[in-house]
Amino acid sequence: MSLSAPDPSTPDPSAATAASSATDPSAATAASAATAASPTGQQWTIAHGPHRATVVEVGGGLRTFTSDGTDVLAGYHADEQCRSARGQQLMPWPNRIRDGCYTSGGVEHQLPITEVDKHNASHGLVRWSAWELIEHRRTSLTVGMRLFPQPGWDHQLTLRTRYLLDDSGLVVRVAACNVGEGTAPFGYGAHPYLSIGAAEVGRVRLRIPGRRWVEVDERSLPTAVRAVEGDPHDFRVEREVGDLVLDTAYSDLERDPDGRWRTRVTAPGSAPATLWGDEAFPWVQVFTGLAHEGAAGAGIAVEPMSCPADAFNSGESLHHLGPGEQWTGTWGIAVG
Repeated sequence: MSLSAPDPSTPDPSAATAASSATDPSAATAASAATAASPTGQQWTIAHGPHRATVVEVGGGLRTFTSDGTDVLAGYHADEQCRSARGQQLMPWPNRIRDGCYTSGGVEHQLPITEVDKHNASHGLVRWSAWELIEHRRTSLTVGMRLFPQPGWDHQLTLRTRYLLDDSGLVVRVAACNVGEGTAPFGYGAHPYLSIGAAEVGRVRLRIPGRRWVEVDERSLPTAVRAVEGDPHDFRVEREVGDLVLDTAYSDLERDPDGRWRTRVTAPGSAPATLWGDEAFPWVQVFTGLAHEGAAGAGIAVEPMSCPADAFNSGESLHHLGPGEQWTGTWGIAVG
C-alpha cells in the first residue's frame, strides 16, 4: 500500500477554506469558534457521489459516514466527545493488555491502566492525541501523527491514515513506520459502529466469516480459541443476532477471491453495510453490547484487527517493526 501524493490539478477544500478565512475575519472567527466548541477538534469532510464522511483531529478517527443522507456509521455529533471508541483508531495495539504489563526486548514495561474496572490497558495510545491534516482533496484526506516514547512505551512511530470515498463506499489505508531505535511491538485496530437505525438488535442479520472465535474471561481477556462449527457464535451463514450478546473476536477468516474477508450487517428495511479487511487483518471483533443494552443509535461495532487482545503478551499475530520497517493495511465499508 502507498499513500499517494496529492494531485496539483485536484481542488483542495482545505486550501479554499484557509483562503476564505484569510480574507474574511468573521469567517476565521467562526471557524475558530467551531473548532474550539468541538471536543474532537477540527472536522475534515470528504465527499464522492452520494457518500459523505467526517474525520476528526482528536484521534484521527471517523466521526460520520453517510450515503444518500442515511447513516452508514453509527457516529456522533460534532459537539459531543467520542464515547465507546466510536470510529477511533487503536494503535500500537487494539483491544486490551492484561494489567497493562508486557515484556519487550527483555525489559518489562508498565502502561497506564485505562480500563480501570477490568485493570487493563485498553485500545492503544493514540485515541486522544491530536492528528495533523497532511493532505485534503475532495474525495480523500490523509492524517498523521508521531507517536513518541512515554510511560510503558519506548518507541517512535510515524502513523498515517488515508480515508478515501469511491463508488463502493469508504476505503481506509493505514501505515505505521518505526522511525526510532530498537524493535517495536505493533498492532492495529479500528472501531467503527455500523448503523442499525432504530431496529431491534435481535432482528438484525449478521454474516461473520470467522471459523474460530475467542472465548474470554470476566476481564475480556482470551482464555481459549474455539471452532464455530455447531456453536451459537457461528455466523458464517447470515442469520439474526437474536439474544446472543457479542463482544467476540473471530479468526481463521473465510476470504473471497480478492483476498478480503467481509462482515455484513443488515437491519430490517435497510440496505446492508459490509465491512471488509485485506490480508493485513487476520482478526475481526464484533460487539453488540451497547445495542443489546438499548442505547439509542448504538449500532454494531465491527472492528478489523491485525492481532487479538493481549497480543503484547501472547505474541499472537503481533508485528515486530525494526528501525525503518513499516506495517500497512487496508479496510473499508461497502454500501448496499
